[in-house]
Amino acid sequence: MLKQGFALAGFLIITFVAPGLSAVLPRTGPGDWYANLDKPWFNPPNWVFGPVWSLLYCMMAVAAWLVWRKAASTPELYWPLGLFAFQLILNALWTPLFFGLQRPDLAMITIIVLWAAIAATTVAFYPVSRTAAALFLPYWLWVSFATLLNATLWWLN
Repeated sequence: MLKQGFALAGFLIITFVAPGLSAVLPRTGPGDWYANLDKPWFNPPNWVFGPVWSLLYCMMAVAAWLVWRKAASTPELYWPLGLFAFQLILNALWTPLFFGLQRPDLAMITIIVLWAAIAATTVAFYPVSRTAAALFLPYWLWVSFATLLNATLWWLN
């Protein structure tokens, strides 16, 4: 039981490290550049992003933990966790590309690959844990919305 708790804490830490690394890079948050962009009518207020991403990162960590619980004794199930790690890296790359480099075009390419990686992770999670796959669906939907938002911001600016 203690091992399970430490593992869940580990997945939470790993999952939150991705945005944490982005946050410590220079110029990665919304600043004057972002404030001055033309935005679509459906652009949420900035305060929405923190709570939404926090909830999604928690759900992602729990999903990975559920898969790990099964994969810990079956090496063939490491593939879903590899996909999880890959999509987490892509997730961490988006913020520095969009905000840091101010390159919505490169961020757009990254978020499209991220969207596909989330879908692949969800599909890979499903046979191992339907709950894990279900926990990934809101993340995939949010990134679908974020992809539309990224594309629109790139188009408008």
